[in-house]
This record gives sequence, structure tokens and C-alpha cells, in this order.
Amino acid sequence: MRWFRFAVFIAFVAVLQASQVLNMIALTNLGIKPNLLLALLVFFTIYCSTTDAIIASFTIGFAADISIGSVIGSQTISFGLFGTALAYFNRLIAIRNIPYQSLVIFITGCLAGSLAHFLALLKGLSAVANVYTVILGTALYSAILGPFLFLPTAWWMRIKTQRFKRY
Repeated sequence: MRWFRFAVFIAFVAVLQASQVLNMIALTNLGIKPNLLLALLVFFTIYCSTTDAIIASFTIGFAADISIGSVIGSQTISFGLFGTALAYFNRLIAIRNIPYQSLVIFITGCLAGSLAHFLALLKGLSAVANVYTVILGTALYSAILGPFLFLPTAWWMRIKTQRFKRY
């Protein structure tokens, strides 16, 4: 893994996630906007080695904590745990088709969002009234947009997503 490129890319996406740019495509009446860091979490767990994917998961979770700015640690723990589980799961079953990648983004978003919300509640942060609507909506929105980010991410990180063999 090219760690300098990774650090620059994650910093750029974290700033983009925290900025007002994503509010242009957000569903503002529901408070739902896509989580680009969630899509990158799934990308790196699918296309990197297990060790690199685990390190990337915790790093992306920390970037998510910084970009959200609410409770430090909840996203790091949830992204790290589910990213690690997904990296080990990817060793058993290769997730290469776009519909399956979208499904994995949706499931990971729901699980990581629920765990982050639970950890924030344990820390004493008050809950929003429609938190599960936001979690499900963000996971669905990220699942729709996520696979379209895979090709530019693979180009920037110089990761081969298709490995063709001659027979």
C-alpha cells in the first residue's frame, strides 16, 4: 500500500465530508448525506491485504471521527471493528461485483452507524429523534454512490481492481 497517497487521499475525503460540498446532494429535510469514508472503508477492505485493510479501517474511522466532530472514538472503534471483520470475511468470499459491494456498504453502514450511536450514548451524548432514519438513509445513500468512487480511488492508489489471466 502506498501510505503517503493513502494519507493525502483520506485527509482530502475527510475535509470533503466535513465541508458544505456534500450538502448540495444531501437530503436536507431528513439530515441524510452520503458517507464517503464508509465507501472507502469497504473499498480498502476489499482490495487490500488483510493487514493493510485493518490499518486502513482504523485510520478511516479516526478520519470519520474528526470530520463529524461529535464524539472522538466511536467511529474509530466501529469502523475498525467492522473493517477488520470485513477484511477477514473478504479472505473467504471475494466481493467483486458492484451489487454485492453496494450491499456490503449498506450492511457495514448500518452496523457501524448503530455501534457508533450506541458508543456515543454510553459516553453521554444525547440522541437525535430520528437517528435510525439517518443511519439507514446514510447507509443506503452511501451504498448507491459508493461503487462509483471505487474506480477513481483505485486509480489514485494505483490498485488493480481487475486481474485478468490468460488461459
